[in-house]
Amino acid sequence: MSLPAFLAGSASEPLNPIRLFMNADLVVQVVMGGLLLASLWVWSTIIAFSWRMAKLSRRSEKYEAEFWEAEDIEGFHKDAPKGDIPVARVAGAALGEWKRSRSLRKPDREGIRQRLALAMGTVVEGEADKLAARLNILATVGSAAPFVGLFGTVWGIMRTLSSYSQASFTMATVAPELSEALFATAIGLFAAIPAVIAYNRLGLKVNAFESRMQRFADLFHATLSRELEVE
Repeated sequence: MSLPAFLAGSASEPLNPIRLFMNADLVVQVVMGGLLLASLWVWSTIIAFSWRMAKLSRRSEKYEAEFWEAEDIEGFHKDAPKGDIPVARVAGAALGEWKRSRSLRKPDREGIRQRLALAMGTVVEGEADKLAARLNILATVGSAAPFVGLFGTVWGIMRTLSSYSQASFTMATVAPELSEALFATAIGLFAAIPAVIAYNRLGLKVNAFESRMQRFADLFHATLSRELEVE
């Protein structure tokens, strides 16, 4: 039993993405082009953000190691490089509040502790928010790309069905055009799946880095609290 002509042709000819794109309706082409650009944006964000997180981790680890080994913490922080080191900004906020509180006529120990915790906690949250904001594009593409691709598919199918009369409607005639329309959904998933996976994975890295900064802040807060007790 022989296959229908359109099935036989599809079995012998592999799908050609370029042909599917070039033969698609103009609206579907625009949808596909936008999704391809979104996919490139997603991958560039993933690579750039991963590189940035690795760099921040190395710099923070080096700074923390030298910070805890320093005999004069204020002197070390003053002379240390002031590059893109979030934990250095946490330490700077604490030292700034420490100096201002110590300059009061009648400093209150408990008040100083609370202000130190607030100053460092605010910086920790701010640094984490700045990192997380860079992941918004991944969340946007991950949630919107499948629906954008589906719009292209629906539009292509509507255009295909409306261009054929009942007398001329056969699978052999509409199959190529339906494939072109469905290709839009495939590209939408191609853009969305990496975005969703990367958003979850990189979000965990941001949370871990925030926890690391908070642990540094807690240890430094304990150190400064001991300084208050010996006065």
